[in-house]
Amino acid sequence: MPDSPIFVKMHDLNAWLLPRTLKFPREYRFSLASRIQTCAFDLQRALIAAAKSRTANARGEALHQADLELAELRLHLRLATDLKLLDPRGYARVARLTEEVGRLLGGWQKKSA
Repeated sequence: MPDSPIFVKMHDLNAWLLPRTLKFPREYRFSLASRIQTCAFDLQRALIAAAKSRTANARGEALHQADLELAELRLHLRLATDLKLLDPRGYARVARLTEEVGRLLGGWQKKSA
């Protein structure tokens, strides 16, 4: 599981994202930064739940939850960019990482359906 491409990309996303959110100004640290971190960890947890699930139904639900977490994470990241908490270059990098995770997640969902 840890060597699976989606888990490698998820690790890369979290490794890049967490240090950036720690640098958010104090007024956003416990609101937006916290939500971004929570979404990223919840996304990772849903992917692990999908990988460890024993039934196709449970896997489908976990993958759906991961998709919801990814959508929410993207919205928070866009807001962080609009508030100039992430520079455009940083947003481009994180958008590329979330796109790769989304592409792999979509493929997994299609394969599981």
